[in-house]
Amino acid sequence: MLIVVTGGSGSGKSAYAEERIVSSGISRRYYAATMICNDEESKQRIRRHRLMRADKQFETVECPRDLQLVRVESGSAILLECMSNLTANEMFAEKDPKNSDEITEKIMNGIEILLKQCGLLIVVTNEVFSDGCTYDRMTEEYLKSLGSVNCRLAEMADEVVEVVYSIPIIRKKRRKTQ
Repeated sequence: MLIVVTGGSGSGKSAYAEERIVSSGISRRYYAATMICNDEESKQRIRRHRLMRADKQFETVECPRDLQLVRVESGSAILLECMSNLTANEMFAEKDPKNSDEITEKIMNGIEILLKQCGLLIVVTNEVFSDGCTYDRMTEEYLKSLGSVNCRLAEMADEVVEVVYSIPIIRKKRRKTQ
């Protein structure tokens, strides 16, 4: 099962995604962390998120890039946080950034590999498309890739949930077939 959770910064999407994993009843839980810790603000965010998960029995797997290399126990639950970090890390990891189509394909390949391993995958992503600003070419390429990944994830997802002010709004829910 694939669930995509989106929302703005500070919307409560992380807490919602964690609760969905915990309430799933799956005891083997992984937190796939995509943030690269390179400044004090990053360290503080990581500390805050680890405190939020402290009593929830998540095993943290660091995966700032190369999602396709992550291996987890069969049937487990994975919380991947967050797609916007992973996309940026993949795009800007090298001196010459890759194009958005390459990044999209690499990330989606990683998602498909994770889905084959786990029983539940929840992907957290960010709503960063509503500001109406014009950006430089590389930022536009990044947004194009993140938008493509988000659209493809939503298409294949069993559920898409937008969290607004800590209120989950179901945008898509596939009915279970018998």
